[in-house]
Amino acid sequence: MVKAPAPRILTANDLLEGDVLFLGHDGWVRDYRAARVATTASEAAEIEVLGLAAKDARLIIDPYLVDVALEADGTPAPVRFRERLRTLGPTVRPDLGKQAERRS
Repeated sequence: MVKAPAPRILTANDLLEGDVLFLGHDGWVRDYRAARVATTASEAAEIEVLGLAAKDARLIIDPYLVDVALEADGTPAPVRFRERLRTLGPTVRPDLGKQAERRS
């Protein structure tokens, strides 16, 4: 039996600001909870193409797919520690900067 692929989201970094971004339904977003989730191999390939196009347009750098688990409400949550850490922003002073805005 063929195992179904894990749900995935596309992440990258903003070329100018360096922020972690996720491909949403209407463009790039900073909140992973608003990311577009690919649940099939063809959807994953489709969002990869969108990421490569944004890279070619010099909007982002280093686009790649991230495995996620879907919460009860359908919100994606990164599975691997590295990706969970990237969603939190810098860890030196989480009470400052853009990561503090997401906590409020």
